[in-house]
Amino acid sequence: MSRLIPTLALLLAATAACSANTEEIGAVDTVFKLIGPDHKIVVEAYDDPGVNGVTCYVSRARTGGVKGALGLAEDKSEASIACRQVGPIGVPKPIRQQEEIFSERTSLVFKRLRIVRMVDAKRHALVYLTYSDRVIEGSPQNSVTAVPVDAATPIPLR
Repeated sequence: MSRLIPTLALLLAATAACSANTEEIGAVDTVFKLIGPDHKIVVEAYDDPGVNGVTCYVSRARTGGVKGALGLAEDKSEASIACRQVGPIGVPKPIRQQEEIFSERTSLVFKRLRIVRMVDAKRHALVYLTYSDRVIEGSPQNSVTAVPVDAATPIPLR
């Protein structure tokens, strides 16, 4: 038991570190659970760390119950994304043509939710993809959105 407490503390700290740049906007319950939190759909905001003025909103399932409360549940792979300009767009330093900008675990060990930014230079737009993957096999479930960038605003690539 004494080894379990530091392990749980480490898992909780890792979860908190992953969600440091995440803000929960709201949630709706989908299934009532007598013990532990209900199953939910949560909507979270992720500010793009490399592009000022762009925020991505992701909705996804969060498993409740006892396993969900302990961080042992595996969340569903489905997620939806909508990224929007929320201020003046600026790219303070060069960004990659394709780059993972966020990753968070959705199960104890094997599954992660990822957000990838891609630059569509021809159309002067930023394309954002969200998907879930597993160590052994990925999920084809994904969602994509795009944010047009004014032609006068440079998108420097590295």
